Amino acid sequence: MDVPDDDLEFDFFEDEPATREAQSQSRVRLPRRGGRGPRAPKPAGPPHGVTPLLRLLALIAILVAALVFFGLLIQSCTSTSKRDTYKKYMASVAAVGQSSQSNGAELATELTTQGAKVNDIVSKLGGLAQQEQQAVAVAQKLNPPGPLRQVNQNMVEALQLRVNGIQGLADAFRRTAGSKATTDAAVLAAPAQRLLASDVIWDDLFQAPAAAVMKRENVTGVAVPESHFVTNQDLLSERSMALVLQRLRGASTGGGTPTGLHGTNIVETKVFPGGQTLSTGQQNTVTATAGLRFAVTIADSGDSQEVGIKVTLTIQKTGGAIVKTKTIALINPKQEKTVSFGNLGEVPFAKVTTANVDVAPVPGEHNTSNNKASYPVIFSLG
Repeated sequence: MDVPDDDLEFDFFEDEPATREAQSQSRVRLPRRGGRGPRAPKPAGPPHGVTPLLRLLALIAILVAALVFFGLLIQSCTSTSKRDTYKKYMASVAAVGQSSQSNGAELATELTTQGAKVNDIVSKLGGLAQQEQQAVAVAQKLNPPGPLRQVNQNMVEALQLRVNGIQGLADAFRRTAGSKATTDAAVLAAPAQRLLASDVIWDDLFQAPAAAVMKRENVTGVAVPESHFVTNQDLLSERSMALVLQRLRGASTGGGTPTGLHGTNIVETKVFPGGQTLSTGQQNTVTATAGLRFAVTIADSGDSQEVGIKVTLTIQKTGGAIVKTKTIALINPKQEKTVSFGNLGEVPFAKVTTANVDVAPVPGEHNTSNNKASYPVIFSLG
């Protein structure tokens, strides 16, 4: 039996809604196992794109810190290297300057040696001039830091003046050896002034400018060495040079017997720090402080220059006397000079003792009665 067409169409459309409903139900999500409810909402975070920016800023901060660290490290290394360069240079200068200063002391000793002869002095000065010339050569080969190149040249010039001065003195002594002219002292004084000038140049044109350069360059802990060739300026004056010639010529004649009037005498003896003048005729109470020292003043009572005068202080005490000796390198006629005796050790307390001063006689001195003094003293703790 045939089914009518109308019934077929009806069945087709009746089934379609059911199919869609089934499909809709199949898409419904089942609850998760465990019985958990709906997922909690996420906490609010930075907007999208902010996190990468923060990471970039952190990276930049790290890079800046690293650059600062390495910059400070490089600066520190550079500063240390600069200081080492200056220190090494100044050490080389110190060696040159000390050697030159020692030559100056030898020159003074030669000119103030009792009984010295002109020929001996000329020979000695020739050797010192050669040594100073070697110092000049060493100074010229130094490699100073850039800012010190000019002041290094000033130091070389100071040393060259010392060469010229010593050689000039040697030549002047040689030329005047057999002369009696009163103008010979001026011939000696001219080269002697070069030696004085060398010290001025070292101080004013090397030492002071070098210190200023290092201060400007922030170089600390490095000292600029000094070098003073002239140990006694009185020795190199024209008047002193005349007396040197007189002494040398006297020593070269008469079988070595000095000519002229010779002699020294004790002027006074004081105790410091108080400045008390001691008396030979009465007891002297002396406060023994930590800085206790005796100062003895002597005078050249003759008409001749005297050199190498030994002055001795002796303090009597049980178990062995305290003995101290000093030397006056040079003293001119009618001039006074003072020698000081310190570091006396343990002096005797609370009992009378004596402090003796003895000035050694100079060649040609006949009256030695005023070369000794004895002071009765008693030391107290104050």
